[in-house]
Amino acid sequence: MKPIIRIKQIYEPSSKSDGYRILVDRLWPRGLTKERACIHAWIKNLAPSTPLRRWFRHDPRLWPEFVKRYRAELNRNNAVTEFVESYGHLKQVTLLYAASDKDHTHALALKEYLEKVYEREAEEYDVFNTTKFQ
Repeated sequence: MKPIIRIKQIYEPSSKSDGYRILVDRLWPRGLTKERACIHAWIKNLAPSTPLRRWFRHDPRLWPEFVKRYRAELNRNNAVTEFVESYGHLKQVTLLYAASDKDHTHALALKEYLEKVYEREAEEYDVFNTTKFQ
């Protein structure tokens, strides 16, 4: 099963439509209590590495290169496999982030990456089942 993956800034109020709320920042958001964050999980290892985060500095001009480098990190990241195996059964997952720039946040790149992983997994499953039952 493939969950619907959404992204949301963690400072926005939580809602039932968020489904399973996962913080995907390496650092805890400033000025936010754990109670107010209302998260189900905090997966720091899905966030960009500290050197990549520092290099990017949320500079929109660096966005295309940041996404390329972040995807390369995700390709080598065991946390992606763990995420897919642990949360694939859920209907809705919301990836939470603290950045103020909603168009240039790693959570957006991560959402797109995870959706492709789930699509690839579904295709492999379909191919396997088609071959098996012919």
